[in-house]
Amino acid sequence: MQHASNIEALNSSAKVSGLIVITMLIGLNLRPALAAIGPLTSAIQQDTGMSFTAMAWLTLLPVLAMGLGCFVTLKLRQQYSLKQLVQGSLGLLVIANGLRVWDTESLAQPILLLTSLLAGTGIAVLQATLPVVIKTLAGDDSARVMGFYVSAIMGGAALAASVSPWLTSGELDWRMALAVWSLLALVALVCWQQWSSQLPQQSSGKALHHGVARSRQVSLIATFSMAAAGYVCILAWLPPFLLDLGFSATQAGLLLGYLTAVEVAAGFIFPSLASKNLDRRWVLTLVMLLSVTGFVWLALIPQWASIVFPLTLLGLGIGGQFPMVMIVTMDHHPNAQKAGSLVAVVQGYGYSLAAFMPLLMGALRDQLGQFELAWLALAGIYLVAIILVSRYNPRHYQALRSSNEDAQ
Repeated sequence: MQHASNIEALNSSAKVSGLIVITMLIGLNLRPALAAIGPLTSAIQQDTGMSFTAMAWLTLLPVLAMGLGCFVTLKLRQQYSLKQLVQGSLGLLVIANGLRVWDTESLAQPILLLTSLLAGTGIAVLQATLPVVIKTLAGDDSARVMGFYVSAIMGGAALAASVSPWLTSGELDWRMALAVWSLLALVALVCWQQWSSQLPQQSSGKALHHGVARSRQVSLIATFSMAAAGYVCILAWLPPFLLDLGFSATQAGLLLGYLTAVEVAAGFIFPSLASKNLDRRWVLTLVMLLSVTGFVWLALIPQWASIVFPLTLLGLGIGGQFPMVMIVTMDHHPNAQKAGSLVAVVQGYGYSLAAFMPLLMGALRDQLGQFELAWLALAGIYLVAIILVSRYNPRHYQALRSSNEDAQ
């Protein structure tokens, strides 16, 4: 009996380990299409004549697609299996990144916008689907697996930000530096096809409502959108901000890579701390405060010490906030499908709202010639998010589900 129990534990551990590996490999592909743009801003602008406001659309479109695509995914899950959705989305990333190699002066801007939209759509489906895969297969280990998965997302951003400008310093132009990330998506696609036999082939069938009270849904959406706004603005505008300070494109890319490397570490550290207690509020508040401090310091950097300090604070804060917001959202329902539906709705509205922040920052940069005011505005937004976080007491989650069911 004990022997059988040990074998079952080993099998379960092996399943979770395999899940961690495949979700991390996929996670690496969820940011290069966005993160590679920032360090190459000067080269792209020089070749295409795009303004900062126009460049902002290369972040706005994929992030908006990431938001709206979550709602589409809820419908797609009724028709297609989890395996098919992930497979199709990875294929879309291969195409989107690969098309960026197309060298044509007259269509340079439309190609960049189209590929950004395609990439955002693929990312949206993956981000709405993988939490369901994780909660279905990992069970009580979901928080730990989510930490690895989100850390890989940040790692993909660090890799793209660091490597892309380095590639252009050799024989490759900026188009090739963007297109090379299709190879990473292709590797993930091949590996997924080999591993995904563990998943059920059938679709989810009838759409499941998440069963959480509307007031809490709105609160979670607001929290996620505020957190996402800081992340996408850093991804889009930190390298141009560093260029304004006199750093080279390669240095700007490496510094963004450093920040996202810190995010990777934070993605492991904070979910691990939070896993020790079902009440995640103190951890989520801590990472939000780190972000606030980082944004304020970044705004004052010309008069202060080394830029590494605010980048470290932002890396810890932003790297910790994304997995923590996702974990807290999933905590609201024990059912994997309903938790997945809630995550999809929160991400859908959250990304859609956050998508316009880089555009606002780009317009401010064009008008004022600086980013400092935008960093301070983001610090203020995070302070509001902390107020919302204080309300996420897990003792109330069941009552929030029950009140919503009664209302229906």
